[in-house]
Amino acid sequence: MNADQSALPDSDPLGLFAAWFAEARESEPNDANAMALATATPAGVPSVRMVLLKDYGDEGFTFYTNAQSRKGAEILANPRAALLFHWKSLRRQIRIEGPLSEVPASMADEYFRSRAFVSQVGSAASDQSRPLDSRATYVARVEELEEAYTKAGKVPRPPHWTGFTLDPEAIEFWLDRPGRLHDRRRFTRTEGGGWASTLLYP
Repeated sequence: MNADQSALPDSDPLGLFAAWFAEARESEPNDANAMALATATPAGVPSVRMVLLKDYGDEGFTFYTNAQSRKGAEILANPRAALLFHWKSLRRQIRIEGPLSEVPASMADEYFRSRAFVSQVGSAASDQSRPLDSRATYVARVEELEEAYTKAGKVPRPPHWTGFTLDPEAIEFWLDRPGRLHDRRRFTRTEGGGWASTLLYP
């Protein structure tokens, strides 16, 4: 072990994310783009769930959801969140924190059209996070809409189905090391839009 040198570079966290994400796509057996999304109510009551990253770049990290779901309601009331990627096959984690903004309607429309027909219908049929008396009720609604939209030729995007982009203010990388002497580096945005970084004790 080299005690004097970190394996984590001290600049360009977005570039490092892209490199790690590309490796995860090659090594993870399922859903390398799965990430834990933590939100909270205005009173600070937290909740977390897994969602899928659909796009990332200089503007941030984008995912899509039902804005009338629990997470959607929390985002609209308290538009800040934290993300966590955990790639078990690579023994790596990335934590990302920052404010959220809703994507333009045109962007949500474009992504919704790219989804499989059954996924579009499932989204239209779901009152996400609300009580459901039985799975049969949901399946029947899906089948009814599937028939209607097959005849119509397309599924309109529900107005409450949208996307959000997290603008990263902090990104932290965690790399497994033997003996639990792990490597951690945290990047934070500077006033000029650049990044400052520091190693953290594991």
